[in-house]
Amino acid sequence: MKVSFKNQPVVVVTGASQGIGAAIAKTFAAEIPGVRLALVARNEKNLRRTASACIKAGATVEIFRCDVSDETSVAAMAKAVAEHFGRVDVLINNAGAFESAPLLETSVALFDRMIAVNLRSAFLVSQAFLPGMVKRGRGDVFNISSIAGLQAYPNGAAYCAAKFGVTGLTAVMRAETKGKGVRVCCVHPGATWTPSWSTSGIKPERIMPAEDVARAILDVYRLGRRTVVESIVLRPEQGDV
Repeated sequence: MKVSFKNQPVVVVTGASQGIGAAIAKTFAAEIPGVRLALVARNEKNLRRTASACIKAGATVEIFRCDVSDETSVAAMAKAVAEHFGRVDVLINNAGAFESAPLLETSVALFDRMIAVNLRSAFLVSQAFLPGMVKRGRGDVFNISSIAGLQAYPNGAAYCAAKFGVTGLTAVMRAETKGKGVRVCCVHPGATWTPSWSTSGIKPERIMPAEDVARAILDVYRLGRRTVVESIVLRPEQGDV
């Protein structure tokens, strides 16, 4: 039976069409009765698949097709979310993509893509929803960075630059919202099983399941309001891939 409670949290998840984003949406749907989910991504077909699973779990769900690296698209999405749900209690900036190339072979176009989808997106979406949280004196923001946002590795110039940017942006958000009732957490997953790993040749048991990353975020969210976890580092038990 579908459960809906007007006072239950409204959770925005970007990049919710697959991978970690879809796992986050499904985990919140299964664990928080009556949760209201605003699922955001560019791939509407996959987004509807995630939404269907969340609805079956009892969540109230609305999907919003959006390019979160585009300012106009984000503004339209934020307006639509506000019209549909009113407030936003939890923002999970998960949208991202990965491309690799040696530094000296990284094109400006590749670099710009990685910055846009991984970093600019978090900046734009946070600017859209964070003011309402600050005004109400309550909210949670989770920015999904990466192990690549803590340590550099070869062939990752653009991706590492973007994810280090997410880490820094999150630190600034935490500093500027401290004492205002808004908790900000930076999540640093290591290798996590998503569709992009399916052709890698790496065995799934070497990689963390996306559901575990989602569970960690949910557990942090459930802590008492007097406590903030500023960062989470998650790595495969067998070590980095």
